[in-house]
Amino acid sequence: MPSSEDTPRGWISSRVILLSKSGNAYNQEERVVCAGYDNGDIKLFDLKNMSLRWENNIKNGVCSVEFDRKDINMNKLAATSLEGKFHVFDMRTQHPTKGFASLSEKAHKSTMWQVRHLPQNRDIFMTTGGAGSLHLWKYEYPAQRSKKDSEGAEMGVAGSATLLQNVTLSTQPISSLDWSPDKRGLCVCSAFDQTVRVLIVTKLNKV
Repeated sequence: MPSSEDTPRGWISSRVILLSKSGNAYNQEERVVCAGYDNGDIKLFDLKNMSLRWENNIKNGVCSVEFDRKDINMNKLAATSLEGKFHVFDMRTQHPTKGFASLSEKAHKSTMWQVRHLPQNRDIFMTTGGAGSLHLWKYEYPAQRSKKDSEGAEMGVAGSATLLQNVTLSTQPISSLDWSPDKRGLCVCSAFDQTVRVLIVTKLNKV
């Protein structure tokens, strides 16, 4: 972490950081950290250059952020919020003023606690809800991921998300979920009902 002498502008905030995730670790030098805040801010910090690279606000407290893979060039970043929405940012093309292209989807009727990408297929992800539900999604890329604006600058193009399946497991919020890195479709989740559930999602090789 930076010291008081080299703290980049934007690193310290009066807002509460609810979570953070690392990414862009495609070599020994490049590293970023993405932080989500209680006021809806999402900030991307470049650890190599000790600078704030990008920031956005999704209008509600951020509950979870995750890169689809952290050991490659930044590809996609998903974020969930208190209002039950998720946002997916295409991190491949950053416009000088508009930042990264994104989509948003209202998926749960309550707080969306977490988002987790399937390790064996980074375009498939699961969201967990405050009403005890799980939603399985697939991200679809657009025909072209970037285009030029009226001034000739490259800007990203967001894709779309398709709901593959959903299930309600509890009357209490599902607060965490994690996929197995070895067995496709195997996952474990915990809820406020003090129960840990082991699940298997089938037919993931066909989507």
